[in-house]
Amino acid sequence: MLDINKIREEFPILGTKVYGKPLVYLDNAATMQKPRVVVEAEREQYYTNNANVHRGVHYLSQQATEMQENARVKVRNFLNAASEQEIIFTRGTTEGINLVATAFGSLLKEGDEIIVSEMEHHSNIVPWQLLQQRQGVVLKVVPFDDNGELDLQKYAEMFTERTRLVSIVHVSNVLGTVNPVKDIVSVAHGHGVPVLIDAAQSVPHFKVDVRDIDCDFLVFSGHKVYAPTGIGVLYGKRELLDKMPPYQGGGEMISTVSFEHTEYETIPYKFEAGTPNYVGANALGIALDFVENIGLDKIHNYELQLANYATEQLSRIDGLRIFGRAAQKDAVVSFLVDGIHHLDMGTLLDRLGIAVRTGHHCAQPIMTHYNVDGMVRASFAVYNTEQEIDFFVAAVKRVIQMF
Repeated sequence: MLDINKIREEFPILGTKVYGKPLVYLDNAATMQKPRVVVEAEREQYYTNNANVHRGVHYLSQQATEMQENARVKVRNFLNAASEQEIIFTRGTTEGINLVATAFGSLLKEGDEIIVSEMEHHSNIVPWQLLQQRQGVVLKVVPFDDNGELDLQKYAEMFTERTRLVSIVHVSNVLGTVNPVKDIVSVAHGHGVPVLIDAAQSVPHFKVDVRDIDCDFLVFSGHKVYAPTGIGVLYGKRELLDKMPPYQGGGEMISTVSFEHTEYETIPYKFEAGTPNYVGANALGIALDFVENIGLDKIHNYELQLANYATEQLSRIDGLRIFGRAAQKDAVVSFLVDGIHHLDMGTLLDRLGIAVRTGHHCAQPIMTHYNVDGMVRASFAVYNTEQEIDFFVAAVKRVIQMF
C-alpha cells in the first residue's frame, strides 16, 4: 500500500497555489515534478563535488567521475542491460533517436527502408525524414485503428530485403496505448532487422527490461522519470554500437588525435563528446533510486487505477470524447468536448488550478488520423490522487457550463 501523502511531501511544488487555488498537476507526460532528493543531489554536487569528469587526476574530478559512472551502472541495472558500456548518456529521448538516425543511419544506402508507426512523437519521425533527405532512405508507416491499436498484420507485411530498422514507440504520449514491443521485436528479428524503442512514456511507469524485450536500441528522458531536464539515455547492443561511427566529434570521444589521424574511444565514450551533464547523470541515478524505493509495480498499479478512474468519470460527461481505447493503456487520457476548442478548455482549466496539456502533443499524424487539430491531455504520476481527479472532472464540467 502506497502512502501517497508521504510521497507528495517529497514534491514541494505540489503545494503551489494557481490563481488562489491548489495546483492539480496533470501534465506528467510532458514532464514530471522532481522530488527533494533529486533537487538536493544536484545542489549538493555543485557545492561539494563539481569538477569535469574523466580528465582530472585531482580529487574532485575523480569523485565526479565516480558519481557519473555509478549512475551509468544504476541505469544498466534499471534496464537490465548486459553492460554499462551499452549505456550512453544523452540530453534526452530526442537526442538519442537523432544519434541513432545519424550514426546508424550513415551506414544505410538509398532505397533502404525504415519502419515507424502512425502514432509516433515527432522526435521519432523528423530524424528519419532528415535521413531520408540526406541519403534517400524510404520511410514506411504502420497504421493504427480508431481504438489506438497498431495494425500488426500490416506491420508484418511491410518487411522486404531492404528493411534496415524498425523505430517504434512503447507507449503513445497521446493515446496511452502500450504497444506489444516484444512481439514487434520478434517479428523484426525474424527478418534480421534491429529495433529501436522510444521508451520515454514507459520507463517512468513500469518495468522495462531490454534483454527481455530483446530490443537493439532504447531511449528515454530523465525529466519524465523524476530526474532533471537535459539528461537522457540511449541503450544500444554493443555489437551495433561498435559498428556505428561517432555522432559528434570533440573531446572525450577520442583515444588519440593528430592532424593525420584520429582514433576514437571505445563505447560508451565514443558517443559522449564534450563535457557531459555529469551532475544530471548523478541526479538521474538518484531519481531511479527514488522510483525503485517506491517500487515500479506499485507505481504502475496505482497510476492505472488513477487513469481508469479518470476515464470512468470523464466518460459520464455528455459530449466528451476520449481518444485511445486500446486494451493495453497506460496513465494518459486525451479528450475533446463537443463545441469547445482544446485551447479554450485548457486555458479555463488553468484558471481553476488544473494543469493539463493541449494541442497536438508533438504527434500531428495522430491528430490527422482523427481529423482534429488538437486534444486535451491529462496524464498521471504517482503523486496524483483520486481527489485531484475529482477536482479535475468537476472543473471540466464547470467549463462546459460556460459554453
